[in-house]
Amino acid sequence: MFATQDTILKLLTLCALAHSITAYALQEKSPAGASGSAPLDSSHKYLIVRGESPASVSQEHVDFDNAATLLLQAYKSQQTTAPDGLEECSAPTNKPTFSGYDYVILLGMLVISLGIGIFYGFFQKGGSSSNEFLLGSEMSIFPVTLSLTTSFITAIELLGNPSEMYFQGTQFVLIVIPMVLVIPVAVKIFYPIYFKMELTSCYEYLGIRFGKEIRILGAVLYVIQMCFYTAVAVLAPAIALSKATGLDTKIAVILIYVVCVFYSSQGGMKAVVIADTFQAAVLAVSLVLIVGLGSYYSGTPIQVFQKAAELNRLEFFNIDPNPTTRHTVWSVVIGGFFYWTSLFCTNQASVQKCMSLKSLKLAKIALGFAILGLIVVFLLNFYTGLMVFNHYADCDPLTAGRISATDQLLPFYVINTYEHIYSIAGIFVAGIFAASLGTVASALNSLSAVTCEDLLVNGMNIKISPEKGATYAKWMSLGYGIASFGLVFIVEHLGGVLQATLTLNGLIGGVTLGLFVLGIACKQANTKGAFYGGLLSLALVIFVGVVAQIASVESPPLPTSIEHCDCHVNVTNILEGLLTESMNPIKQEGFTSWPIFRLSYMWYSMIGCLLTVFLGWLFSLIIDFNQRRNVLKITGKGGIDNEAVSEEVFKSDDSQVQYTTNSTITTTTTTSTAAVDPIPATTTTKETAGIQGHVNHAIRIDDE
Repeated sequence: MFATQDTILKLLTLCALAHSITAYALQEKSPAGASGSAPLDSSHKYLIVRGESPASVSQEHVDFDNAATLLLQAYKSQQTTAPDGLEECSAPTNKPTFSGYDYVILLGMLVISLGIGIFYGFFQKGGSSSNEFLLGSEMSIFPVTLSLTTSFITAIELLGNPSEMYFQGTQFVLIVIPMVLVIPVAVKIFYPIYFKMELTSCYEYLGIRFGKEIRILGAVLYVIQMCFYTAVAVLAPAIALSKATGLDTKIAVILIYVVCVFYSSQGGMKAVVIADTFQAAVLAVSLVLIVGLGSYYSGTPIQVFQKAAELNRLEFFNIDPNPTTRHTVWSVVIGGFFYWTSLFCTNQASVQKCMSLKSLKLAKIALGFAILGLIVVFLLNFYTGLMVFNHYADCDPLTAGRISATDQLLPFYVINTYEHIYSIAGIFVAGIFAASLGTVASALNSLSAVTCEDLLVNGMNIKISPEKGATYAKWMSLGYGIASFGLVFIVEHLGGVLQATLTLNGLIGGVTLGLFVLGIACKQANTKGAFYGGLLSLALVIFVGVVAQIASVESPPLPTSIEHCDCHVNVTNILEGLLTESMNPIKQEGFTSWPIFRLSYMWYSMIGCLLTVFLGWLFSLIIDFNQRRNVLKITGKGGIDNEAVSEEVFKSDDSQVQYTTNSTITTTTTTSTAAVDPIPATTTTKETAGIQGHVNHAIRIDDE
């Protein structure tokens, strides 16, 4: 409801009268000699009152637009001051700000993080080789577990999850289910392969399985994905915090990058893991403190869930099979499974931390506890959203104009509700900063590993000694930090690209996961098939994702109320928005109206993965068929060199080929290899005396 009931009744009555005014009444007010009733403003949009199309504008529409505009001007002139001395909701006289205590806490967290980088970069022995810098030297399980947990908790999620509960309901809570389902997949399939091969970069597996081209493709996709993602992960919370707390956006961004770039480039993996451990503690304290204080100031858990149930916020079993529905059981659980699998199993930032442990057994334990810790953090975050909803059930700050975006909800709640408690705001903002620091630092270190191992050594054949490897990695961390910092200011001016960039992150992650699944599960997959299938899948899913973002229609939020606000809500601002918008829904025309562009964003990772696997497998079969056909054509035209070899050998994968020479029998045995170990194993027994025949290498084409 808007403002008070009396105001609503008066306004509705006046609108009804205005609608019944005829053109004659307005013509009497027009200048002499004027005919008709022209609009007061030719550029002003009208309200569609009878469902008529804009092309068939009736005179009644114009008359209503004029009357409504006159009414709005008269209402504005009478509402220059708030009734009963209440202040304007959108322009409060006393804005909560950061106190000195808050700045001390925030700066203290940043200084400690810097100190960790200084210690491991300048005083701790070790880290002189590339492996020690990028992987650490047999780190202990506890800090790695906490570091893994913070790697998957971004500031975007800490601010976005509560607003999701507040405005859309609790269906998204089921995202914790696929987290649990990923554990057996990670510890039984992916990580045993990585540890057996003793990899520094997980994309090294793609090189072993398919070849240099696929390894470079996976590395380039990761670099693009993480550079843009880190920029968004820093900018989004900085904007939200600046709007709610008054903290300057540029200062927030600069502080995060200076600290991250320093300790990740100087201290390496050890500094990243230890700093993440400290930051995880700060984040946990801030979350628990907000939930604890909220139980006193915003309602007990029983009251919170009762209010959520009364106002239709509790939803867990939406089984709508329509894939365009934003959040359902199917999209959240199934789509979320592919999303989390790409993060836990094929993302270098997580794989690199697990590889820093002594053994596969410790890596499995660390990953399992990290996921369980992540679930606890997410559930606390979700409950915080319901708690905030109970607090603002009768006065929505977004509708009242106190905040301008949904992501500002939680910072506004903390600053506004606990402003009389010193240092609470500082602890909360320090927790948000800690999440950003952990995400960016892990990304920078993993980007250094990918660039060194996959692009320089493997792609460009640059020989880097272990002693120089650490130096290269340090400079690369610094370079990627500067590049990501520059992208922040580019993304900032592109506005809507923020959401598109996050969608792009999911799409690229799905394609990368598809390449790994193709290599592990499909024996027939070959290099060309994986390369062409991966590129085509990437082009298709990016096209679908970008068009979907351009043509997307945001899901309307659940109803909120401003009935009992302790401030004056400026109704004219809301009415102006209604008068300048058409009441008819905008109909999409052309190919953008196709159902594929209306899919829920939760399906993007799954589509990217499955499409890559299917196209890679299909192209591999086609390429393999053409190669076999060409070999048979060549041997058919020129004849078979050795009469002892029949044409049947070209139809068999596993065969023994015997041909006679002057003095010996040569036996060549070719065996197909498992998908996990794609390197052909060829055993040849030769007598050294007088071989006159030659081996037809076309027999090995299947394995190659």
